[in-house]
Amino acid sequence: MGKIRFIKTESPKAKPDQKNLGFGRYFTDHMFLMNYDEGQGWHDPRIVPYGPFELEPSAMVLHYAQEVFEGMKAYRRADGGIQLFRPLENIRRMNVSCERLCIPQIDEEIFMEALLELVKLDQDWVPTEPDTSLYIRPFVFATEPQVGVHASRSYIFCIITCPVGAYYPEGLNPVKIYVESRDVRAVRGGMGYAKTGGNYAATLRAGEAAIAEGFSQVLWLDGIHRKYIEEVGSMNVLFKIDGEVVTPPLGGSILPGITRSSCLHILKHWGIPVSERPITVDELFEAAEQGRLEEAFGSGTAAVISPIGKIVYGDKSEILSGGKIGPLAAKLYDYLTAIQWGRVEDPFGWTVRVV
Repeated sequence: MGKIRFIKTESPKAKPDQKNLGFGRYFTDHMFLMNYDEGQGWHDPRIVPYGPFELEPSAMVLHYAQEVFEGMKAYRRADGGIQLFRPLENIRRMNVSCERLCIPQIDEEIFMEALLELVKLDQDWVPTEPDTSLYIRPFVFATEPQVGVHASRSYIFCIITCPVGAYYPEGLNPVKIYVESRDVRAVRGGMGYAKTGGNYAATLRAGEAAIAEGFSQVLWLDGIHRKYIEEVGSMNVLFKIDGEVVTPPLGGSILPGITRSSCLHILKHWGIPVSERPITVDELFEAAEQGRLEEAFGSGTAAVISPIGKIVYGDKSEILSGGKIGPLAAKLYDYLTAIQWGRVEDPFGWTVRVV
């Protein structure tokens, strides 16, 4: 495969105002690229100036959606260093997604090297303002120029990065959600556990309708029985009921979130009861009506923790935690982000230093 080639930009971009980054709006000077061709395998790993792709109109990704991606972050430590959070988990999850979409696996070692070298090269783009970070988006897509349904024989693997602020403009303020009863996100046997664009395209109609009605997200139900809770928006979801944290189990239709896994590990470390089990929307509202549903929150790379302050299902409506962030969600957010930004010792060995 060879070592990574470097072609540095001759036209560095002006960096954006760190106090007004938004999310996913500005991109750094460089990107990583690597090609796959049948018979040759993955080859020519390189870091080049950020720029557009040249694709045939018949490139298979445009017609059959054969692509996968990941989302992760690089964090600026208080001592000026930079670190990643559980990058090997993202690498392995992306290869699971690749397997589901018949995309060739990517060697973990070259993947990790690409991440480290790209962030190191563009390290001046890692912001220093509180609660900012460098979002990292690895992705693979099919490039074979043919209109015919089969697995592509050629691919591009790319990593781009962008400095970001808070995912939600409201920050840690609790969001309003409603239970989606018309559309479904995924079904077992489908691609729900893979991180692929089709899963997100399936959520757009309900998401747009939710926003139009003044909600931030939707709560997804399973695609068969239409009663079991699966995810909230594009995040995993956790509920604190009678002192126990309950989250839907991973059964093939839910993305195995790395933040979800981290939250469950921390909760168990704290001695808080955790249960991964099916939970129906009726059980959830019954617990809310009886005052047993103490907190609800989403978890994901982009927002980390997103507390839920109000939940609506048909003509039912419940305010959670007095419409404020619950104490457990706040504690989880503070501790998890403290590890990510290196403000506390990492007792789990999750962080990887870049510089």
